[in-house]
Amino acid sequence: MSAPATEAAVHVERHGGLAVVTLNRPGKFNALSTALEQELLDALGTHDVATSRAVVFTGAGRAFSAGADVTEVAEFGAQAIAAYYRGSGRVYEAVAALEQPTVSAIHGYCLGGGLELALTTDIRVADGTAVFGLPEVGLGIVPSSGGLTRLVRILGTARARELILLGSKVDAETAHRLGLLTEVVPEGQARQRALEVADTLAGKPALAVAVAKQAIDAVAESSNAAALLIERLAYGMLNQVEQASR
Repeated sequence: MSAPATEAAVHVERHGGLAVVTLNRPGKFNALSTALEQELLDALGTHDVATSRAVVFTGAGRAFSAGADVTEVAEFGAQAIAAYYRGSGRVYEAVAALEQPTVSAIHGYCLGGGLELALTTDIRVADGTAVFGLPEVGLGIVPSSGGLTRLVRILGTARARELILLGSKVDAETAHRLGLLTEVVPEGQARQRALEVADTLAGKPALAVAVAKQAIDAVAESSNAAALLIERLAYGMLNQVEQASR
């Protein structure tokens, strides 16, 4: 007798031009095991995601994600950790590098690696049940999937210290006030609102969106002179595309 099929830890659905990617480990509050990370990485390369105009990320059950399954990597040595970041651990930067606009639909826990994943997306929508935090320092480690870097760039060093060093948990309204979120919606409405936002983004010229995403990231790391040059080069390229299409 064959063993029963294991339910996928990541689901991908299409809603017209949108792809919805759902973390599907609800019994573990969508904890980010290496297996789930690998499934998520594989999902990014599927036809449904690759051909979409925008991507929504969400979680099944009562949470977006309660964070990484830290017990799984607790005994990793230096070589194993390096291999992890070359393998399933590169999924966070793969999400950040998607050409399409990305939206997180957040409810319940969004902690540790779950928050790091949400921070890789362009737009973050949460409902009133959402709770955010980075508990890693209290566990003797640090956020290391881009969360520390992105949090400093979004919030500045003072607020980032508060969340990272103290491990403070904040609710959706506080996260919105700090600048972590784009929008807070009533309980149970994050997914629907995220789909609406993604649909708006999907209706914009795809190349302009992709170039704008890259330019925003590049400008954040550049001098004023370099940032202005990036803007003007991006404009000049896109204007040539528009001229050619007339």
